[in-house]
Amino acid sequence: MQLKVLVTGKNRKVATDICEHLETDRGYITVKCDPSKTALFDLMISELPKVVIICLGDESSVTVQAYNVMRSALSHGNITTIVVTDSDDEKMFMKYTELERVFFLSRPVSLFALYEKLSEIEKTLEDTKDRNLSAFREYFNEDGGTSRRKKILVVDDDTEQLVHIKEQLEEFYDVTCVKSGVAAFKYLARKTPDIILLDYLMPMMDGPEVLRNIHDTSGWEDIPVVFLTGMTEKNKVLKTLAELKPQGYIVKPAKKSELVAKIIDILG
Repeated sequence: MQLKVLVTGKNRKVATDICEHLETDRGYITVKCDPSKTALFDLMISELPKVVIICLGDESSVTVQAYNVMRSALSHGNITTIVVTDSDDEKMFMKYTELERVFFLSRPVSLFALYEKLSEIEKTLEDTKDRNLSAFREYFNEDGGTSRRKKILVVDDDTEQLVHIKEQLEEFYDVTCVKSGVAAFKYLARKTPDIILLDYLMPMMDGPEVLRNIHDTSGWEDIPVVFLTGMTEKNKVLKTLAELKPQGYIVKPAKKSELVAKIIDILG
């Protein structure tokens, strides 16, 4: 199996060395990522790595909190997180991050220990794949007997807006973010959200065009859609409301209370 590994962190020298060894020694696909909230958010969505390696260096309470943006993807995507660190940064990371499960690897990095862990991950992924192909597959409904969290699809080409909205809503809802109409259609082909928050202005395919496609596709036409818009687009949105009849609009940047109130108004 050819693992895809996302490597990030402030310690760029260690990150670069790890990438070179993983590519040369193991033939893995490595993706280097700036340790910023927007870059991490973007690449976790677009690259879908199976392993994330965070190389810490001279961290502060502020810098380590950037990794919290990966929390949702890590918890739902069967992704293993390895944190390369010293004792001081390890304490900082544990105190100020919200990631649920990580493996710490001390510096200087033991390549033998790293490769051993990656081999273990590969075997687990292969075993999971084999189980999925077996004659019997067990299903366990984690939501059985409990109220299901509503699913929200957010479509916006602005990464900062996606991060902002996800952070506001993920306490109450399962939030999936995509950056284009095409990505939204791919998601809708697999899953049905309870509501879509759709940016009005986007390159290539704008919000109204995306909504027309949703209305014209069997199985999607009843999904509630709310436009996300800037003040400069408000008049255009009002005309579109009359034509396409979405469930409303929200002016960006919206407060948490406004977003939740609109969703409750539509979904109950």
